[in-house]
Amino acid sequence: MSKPGRPKARLPLGFVDAPAATVQERATAIDAILATYRQFGFDPLETPAIEYLDALGKNLPDEDAPDEGVFALQDDDEQWVALRYDLTAPLARYVAQNRQDLPTPFRRYQYGPVWRREKPGPGRFRQFYQCDFDTVGSASMGVDAEACALLSAALTAVGLGPDQHEVRVNDRKVLTGILARSGVDDAPKQLEVLRSVDKLDRLGRDAVAELLGAGRTDPSGDVTAGAQLDDAQIDLVLRFIDAGSGATTRADVVAALAELVGDDPVGREGVDELSAIDRLLGGSDAMPQVVFDPTVVRGLAYYTGPVFEAALTFETLDEKGRPRQFGSVAGGGRYDDLVHRFTGQDVPACGASIGVDRLLAALRSQRADRQEAIGPVVVTVMDRDRLADYQSMVDDLRAAGLRAELYQGTQSFQKQLKYADKRAAPVAVIAGGDELDADPQVVQVKDLVAGAERSKEITDRDEWRTDRSAQQSVPRAELVAAVRAIVDGEAR
Repeated sequence: MSKPGRPKARLPLGFVDAPAATVQERATAIDAILATYRQFGFDPLETPAIEYLDALGKNLPDEDAPDEGVFALQDDDEQWVALRYDLTAPLARYVAQNRQDLPTPFRRYQYGPVWRREKPGPGRFRQFYQCDFDTVGSASMGVDAEACALLSAALTAVGLGPDQHEVRVNDRKVLTGILARSGVDDAPKQLEVLRSVDKLDRLGRDAVAELLGAGRTDPSGDVTAGAQLDDAQIDLVLRFIDAGSGATTRADVVAALAELVGDDPVGREGVDELSAIDRLLGGSDAMPQVVFDPTVVRGLAYYTGPVFEAALTFETLDEKGRPRQFGSVAGGGRYDDLVHRFTGQDVPACGASIGVDRLLAALRSQRADRQEAIGPVVVTVMDRDRLADYQSMVDDLRAAGLRAELYQGTQSFQKQLKYADKRAAPVAVIAGGDELDADPQVVQVKDLVAGAERSKEITDRDEWRTDRSAQQSVPRAELVAAVRAIVDGEAR
């Protein structure tokens, strides 16, 4: 009988592994973001990774393709379930189930991975982390203004100054009113227009014009159907997109949009909401990093009013070394109808989400000198009869709050040092039997980072083998203090 073939070691399309440096970098950013959410009075919530497909809102079951856009399967009861597409639809389901026991308004934050079964590309993956905050149960524009301020505060917490980011705000009702005035009053058609405009940053103005009309064929040959607007309607949408291009304040944008919507009641309501947000932020002279931008429409169907995106204002380099704007790293808005789907009751809601992996990619591209994660202190094994002594050193280092490990392999001393280098260890602790039998006991503490820098200056092989410039002998009782001094120095 033939042996079964070995599986091929490979990743599914659109997924990536995260090494230690990436995981630690992500955790640091998430900690800073969540601390800001807590400071603004939000509480944590966790919902499962899997929801019933019809609960996800954007991807209701379809007879031909019930799992389009999401990773879905049929459960034992033949019900369709799917990995969550975002963290907002699960929140709506949670509120619908527990509303009687929740305070009003209900304010929560959540972080975790989400999954989208979409075409992957550079910087676009099928699994990524989000940090969300939401307020459910308040229709006040104060919630929307606070969301803009909180997005800016969270980006500041991860190290972005006010001149390095901006929060761009618009209102869905404005474009809805403009489209209604031009004869486009069908909701699905309006959503097609919104999703076309949402691609402006990625595809450009000409491509959006094609999507508003007959459709577009991209360089790979993929065809995207258009919204089938006529030339006059396309021109009106493009005028809407351009409404903020010459404005210098939020009030200027509001005035330009008010002229476009005319007397349409929905459009006027959107203009009034933007005016309220401007006023609640302190007027157009306050928080200049919050700007009104008609090109922000957000592609998800559930937004009903103000929408916002946070974008980085500095240039980064693409994979070919060309300068480019990184674009949006966060987004959100008001979604007053999402809980209504479950309960039939009107429940206003507003929130936003920071795409952590995308944010980190942008920060990484800005820093040419990215620091790798610092590994644990490695206690080497020179004498296998003294394992208890080496373990005692590890225990002391850990008790002092230092990351430490005892080398558990069987390799030679030189290979142990190479192991410590691969682990990005800042320090290797070295002690032979004679040193441990001395009175008092002594150990060797080797600064591996300083040693690596010193080795770059040495050209002679014998000098390299005998160099001890980054190594010091310390009493066993002073081991923790010596290691901490080196680790604290490397951490800086």
